[in-house]
Amino acid sequence: MNETAKLPPDDYFRDHFSGVSEDGKRNWFYPQKPKGKWHNRRVVFTVAVLGILFAGPFLKFNGQPLLLFNVLERKFIIFGIFIGPQDYWLFGLTMLSFMVFVVLFTTVFGRLWCGWACPQTVFMEMVFRKIEYAIEGDAGKQKLLNKAPWNSEKILKKGLKYTLFLTVSFLIANLLLSYVLGVDELAKIIREPLADHIPLFSGIVGFTAVFYFNFAWLRDQACTVVCPYGRLQGVLLDRNSIMVAYDHIRGEPRGKLHKGQERPEGDCINCHQCVAVCPTGIDIRNGTQMECVNCTACIDACDSIMDKVGFQQGLICYTSENAIVHKTPKLITPRVIGYSVILVLLWSVLGFMVVSRSDTQTTLFRAPGSQYIENKDGTVSNLYTFKIFNKTNYIVKPTLHLDAPNGKLVFAGTPDLTLDGAGMSEGTVFIIIPKTELKTRKTKLRLSVYQGTEKLESFETTFIAPEE
Repeated sequence: MNETAKLPPDDYFRDHFSGVSEDGKRNWFYPQKPKGKWHNRRVVFTVAVLGILFAGPFLKFNGQPLLLFNVLERKFIIFGIFIGPQDYWLFGLTMLSFMVFVVLFTTVFGRLWCGWACPQTVFMEMVFRKIEYAIEGDAGKQKLLNKAPWNSEKILKKGLKYTLFLTVSFLIANLLLSYVLGVDELAKIIREPLADHIPLFSGIVGFTAVFYFNFAWLRDQACTVVCPYGRLQGVLLDRNSIMVAYDHIRGEPRGKLHKGQERPEGDCINCHQCVAVCPTGIDIRNGTQMECVNCTACIDACDSIMDKVGFQQGLICYTSENAIVHKTPKLITPRVIGYSVILVLLWSVLGFMVVSRSDTQTTLFRAPGSQYIENKDGTVSNLYTFKIFNKTNYIVKPTLHLDAPNGKLVFAGTPDLTLDGAGMSEGTVFIIIPKTELKTRKTKLRLSVYQGTEKLESFETTFIAPEE
């Protein structure tokens, strides 16, 4: 006998992926159009999110983007803080802080991010799905249209829908690249000949194709198959985590509603409206599942039914398992406190490092294989090689100063130390010190890097002199 057939019907969902049919083919979902107070709140929130998302690349601070994620050149700007290739430790600490924040946020609020702010959900459910509803109608009409022969009406509706899908995908591709390269770089493709920017244009075309494929075909499977976050929730959530949940204490046992008869069952009338509106095709009454993105569509659908039959709303709501079973909602737990302490420590260290970070990073070492030189004027020379890294995103014109002991710097040639954003300058320099300043064979030198009168950083190196 098939193993699946041995499972009780109530547990069947645990070994069954709703996105795939019994014969291994994909189940294409046609969720009913959501409506209700939670959906209205999501619409308002989505407008705000999309406004911020599309305005983000144009916001600048001190002449540079407020947000930039240039992975190609390893340049990042996060709320005005520039993180260049030399700040890999700062980037690593930022990512570690972000991961701890994700763990803490998920522990407390479950997959609130997925349902409300994740770009995949925002664009899929609040943009592409809206276009689909506007052109093809609700779930029933969409099914009929897909089964209908290719007549003029179907060609017109499908053509219009996919044209709009492609247009929005093109906008999203430009949005993504504006965060990677910056709007100024992206604007060059409009102002300058296309032939001069073939790689950039190819990137736009490629990402447009990826987004079109994602929102036109992949859809819900981006959350249930591709994204690992849903699988992580199994270890991140606990019984106190807030999530979209079905109150099984109040709702069970389920039973149809019969007018004029006393009702021994729970409040769930088994109408399946919560399943009909789910974009991932699950039954929320089976409990927390990997496919659930907490979109709140089932809450609105259930509340609407409860209003019609005269029952109290909230059979499906934002709550926790302990709040349902033990009536003891509790957000602050030892686990939450532990994650919060770690996050505060990481943010404190990160903040201190950002505040104390210098604009340049200089390395200065004695040239390999070189010896000290005793000069006839009573001085000693050492030859050094140096590299100066610009840790900012704007031009820096540094100068090297010898602070102690007394001496002078003589550069080989006439090096241009001007540094472009995240740039580097290198060269060789003689450091010349009077013998009267050298008390031991090895002397610590203190040097500084200035831009005008502003000191950017200080560092030390070793000077070798003859033993007296």
